[in-house]
Amino acid sequence: MKNFTPLLCGLALAAGLFGCSEPGPDIAKFEGFTQGTSYHISYWSETPVDAKALESSVNKALADIDKNLSNYRPDSVIEKFNGNPSADSQFVGDEIVALIKVAGKVGHASQGCYDLTIKPLFDLWGFQGDALSIPDEAVLQNARAEIGLDKVAVVDDTHLRKPAGVRIDVSSVAQGYSVEKISRIMERQGVPNYLVEIGGELKTHGHKPDGSAWRIAVEKPLPGEQRLLKVLTVPKDQPFAVMTSGTYRHYFDVNGQRYSHILDARTGKPVTHDLVAVTVLHEDPTVADAWSTALLCVGQQQGMQLANEEHLKVLFIQQQGDALVETKSQALEASGLSFE
Repeated sequence: MKNFTPLLCGLALAAGLFGCSEPGPDIAKFEGFTQGTSYHISYWSETPVDAKALESSVNKALADIDKNLSNYRPDSVIEKFNGNPSADSQFVGDEIVALIKVAGKVGHASQGCYDLTIKPLFDLWGFQGDALSIPDEAVLQNARAEIGLDKVAVVDDTHLRKPAGVRIDVSSVAQGYSVEKISRIMERQGVPNYLVEIGGELKTHGHKPDGSAWRIAVEKPLPGEQRLLKVLTVPKDQPFAVMTSGTYRHYFDVNGQRYSHILDARTGKPVTHDLVAVTVLHEDPTVADAWSTALLCVGQQQGMQLANEEHLKVLFIQQQGDALVETKSQALEASGLSFE
């Protein structure tokens, strides 16, 4: 669950506009819907930009990605692969194979907590239909028999092979990948200064027309509320992605027990730890996207250990009673990045 939406002045804040003034005449913006969510793009350039051509290129790329990666579409490449009963090598294209490789590395580092094949368990618990269904242990174990990205073989850069019952869901990395692809379009078309956000996944480059940096506001991880927690001033003139995953937007409370939508693939059950949000700062949105989910899955102790081993810039937020406790990874502490 991602928690950013860019404001018009270059400040990105979760899920809404919070009284920010209109952008100056040098900042252009456009927005729309893709992959079941929204996107927002703000940009400016010292040289003329064909705004219509840029928006058209972005929308075409998003449509292509949607047709390729979206699990909600039965005609998508990923869903055709999921539904094919053959265990033979199948063509899926280089995008899906590349995402499998990224997620595989992160999933291995998480000791299997994070796994792209977990979608059947997500559906089994009722998160797809927003109605909790607690499976009995026998049903759960039967479903777990078809979970595990190690069951998916990378044949080459465009082909995969898997057993018929295994299903892949790349949603935990697809939006980060989409942000990166749109960012590349911006740069190819001569736009060095931009803020690209899709479904809460966000990347910036350059700065605002007055020379100041883009600023990103991190939302407080509280159910049913939209409050400012931190504002991050991002580095200027270098790519910078910010990804947040949280347990506080999609969950069920039943008989005093909270069931998070973050499932541990090793157990097939919702995580029960007190880590409620993880923000990863990285130059690559796809990598950051995968890590934000994986670190949220494993919890504070293992997550901090992984973040330090992988030299990741990460902000962890735990909920302990009514208090929110923040901790930073070693790389974030050493980065000098400014949170206000």
